Amino acid sequence: MMTENSEKAFGSNYFNSPELPVAVAEVSASPLAQHAHDLTERDHFHDFSELVLVTGGSGSQIVDGIEYPVAAGDLFLIQGHSCHRFTDRRTVSLLNVQFDPERLALPYSLLRRIPGYNVIFHLEPATRGSAGGGNRLRLSGGSLARAEHLIRELRRELAEAAPGYEAASLALLTGLIVHVSRCHAGPPAARGAALLRVGEVISRIERDYAEPLTLSGLAAVAGMSQNHLLRLFRAATGSTPIEHLLKVRLRRAAALLRGGTLTIGEIAARCGFNDSNYFAKKFRDLYGESPRSYRRRE
Repeated sequence: MMTENSEKAFGSNYFNSPELPVAVAEVSASPLAQHAHDLTERDHFHDFSELVLVTGGSGSQIVDGIEYPVAAGDLFLIQGHSCHRFTDRRTVSLLNVQFDPERLALPYSLLRRIPGYNVIFHLEPATRGSAGGGNRLRLSGGSLARAEHLIRELRRELAEAAPGYEAASLALLTGLIVHVSRCHAGPPAARGAALLRVGEVISRIERDYAEPLTLSGLAAVAGMSQNHLLRLFRAATGSTPIEHLLKVRLRRAAALLRGGTLTIGEIAARCGFNDSNYFAKKFRDLYGESPRSYRRRE
């Protein structure tokens, strides 16, 4: 919820290279700014995403006009369009991993197979502010130490910029995302448990998109009725499970069309379509052209 006083943080002020839009900023509990473009206590939004790990202390953060308490071990994602600030920087220490997911070659199709990834990086930010909102991952012990170690290693790679640092940085960022996604076992609150169930359904779709998945089968994965799953899934994603399944199949088909020698009929079958004409119709609906035309253009 941007206001007229909100400031925009540009990734170009944080990233060392446009080819590697990743940065790590450490904010210590102090009244003083920690770096040249430190907006910690001022309303701001980004043209990138920010994964925040609270490493010490406690305090409050305001996100889109709603205040949330935070404490050491909390980890959460701030998407670019969200306006946010901390109320008092003197009481909390942070590690901020800043990255532009649209410009990074991360293995998203594989990451989406992890239920916790879907919750942390998509579902929780999208539903933050709804009734019972404000869930975030709380790390402790070895899980917290591992996350902090990965972030500091990423910071070191970016700072030293030794040969191969780009590949090493992407590997560390991927490792961090996988680690925190695996740590998301679901908070006890009903909303958090429900989001994790939706995340499990998304993971099942991402993994088994070519199988004859049905609404009843996906509801069994979630452990709830079909109607309950429909309500939760639509509230969290804006679509139904079957609509999401169709998009995943078409996205995978588009990837196969961009490379390889499979025929269009073989691609349709490999992506879960029994009827190649139906596949062609749905592909045109989503991409605005036929599979054959898309292949020639690519």
